[in-house]
Amino acid sequence: MSQLRVGIIGIGNMGTAHTENLMKGLIPDMRLTAVCDINPKRLQWAAEKYPAVERFENTDALFAAKACDVMIVATPHYDHPRLVIEGLQKGYHMMCEKPAGVYTKAVREMNEVASKSDKKFGIMFNQRTNPVYIKMKELVESGAIGAIKRTNWLITDWYRGQSYYDSGNWRATWDGEGGGVLLNQCPHNLDLWQWICGMPCKVHAHMHFGKWHHIEVEDDVTAYVEYPNGATGVFITSTADAPGTNRFEVLGSGGKLVCENNKLLYSKNSMDEREFCFSGAGGFAALTSETEELTFDGYGEQHVGVLKAFAGYILRGEKPVANGEEGINGLTLSNAMHLSAFLNRAVDLPLDEDLYLAELNKRRAASQKKEEREAVFMDTAGTY
Repeated sequence: MSQLRVGIIGIGNMGTAHTENLMKGLIPDMRLTAVCDINPKRLQWAAEKYPAVERFENTDALFAAKACDVMIVATPHYDHPRLVIEGLQKGYHMMCEKPAGVYTKAVREMNEVASKSDKKFGIMFNQRTNPVYIKMKELVESGAIGAIKRTNWLITDWYRGQSYYDSGNWRATWDGEGGGVLLNQCPHNLDLWQWICGMPCKVHAHMHFGKWHHIEVEDDVTAYVEYPNGATGVFITSTADAPGTNRFEVLGSGGKLVCENNKLLYSKNSMDEREFCFSGAGGFAALTSETEELTFDGYGEQHVGVLKAFAGYILRGEKPVANGEEGINGLTLSNAMHLSAFLNRAVDLPLDEDLYLAELNKRRAASQKKEEREAVFMDTAGTY
């Protein structure tokens, strides 16, 4: 097989971006052969722009047509696990957009199906291609900053006006989207946080629902976590800060990493802080460190890089950017933060998945249907 035939399920914003990248030939091992969407206007767009690509009104017809080898799922979040499961069971390699789903119980079922399938399963964690995060992971795993003591991520450069939330009747509702800033904007950050620093064992979150916008779900979050080794962490995010900030710090016993504006400050202590603390030095003695600034050219290949690696994974057994099963980790953090806020108390990990789903379903049952509006779509050039 010289090229993989690709179908895209859902040609909204992200599906459109994948369509454009494939049709530009940016992923040499892949070619787009089909798109599927329940919105007739999106299919009309595809017919006018890419008439040679087959179009399908529903996934039953798409899966039955056998026009593809690989499917990219780019639909609203609740549908991700169901479509991945169906695609794997019908013999397709599956790439899932983030998040893996809305609640971990469904994602765990998806992962179990994937573990029994001979087809490949990937997730679109394109931020893992960013050189600054790759370097942070390398430094943490190598022991360059010692044992982690504290992590902090202030990620508030997600500003969204009310018109964004009004662009689709499913957006920012419990029944349509299943969450707000954590589930829509922050899956990459939550994934990177655990990818670099590991999973915590306790989460205590405070969040506001519709504080800054006319929405049902969260738009302002502050979460505190504890790790098995005693380290602590804080994660703060919002879609209403202007100007916003993106600053990620990892403090270890041997030094510190500070990531901001595509730069990485790496501070290396002259000795391990735990050793220095009990070394008998004077009470006001300061531990010295040397700081190096690392800069990075660009942000990696992002979505294109994930698809290139996934094609190599299928065709040649190369390493993917992220196995699909890894999507449950960041979602676990998101679900734990929601559950903590719902119950107004700390929650332990592993997560009580049944309790979370019960609490989510209470909110889905009370969710209000929004007025139908014309959705706004953007291609990779941002032209419409």
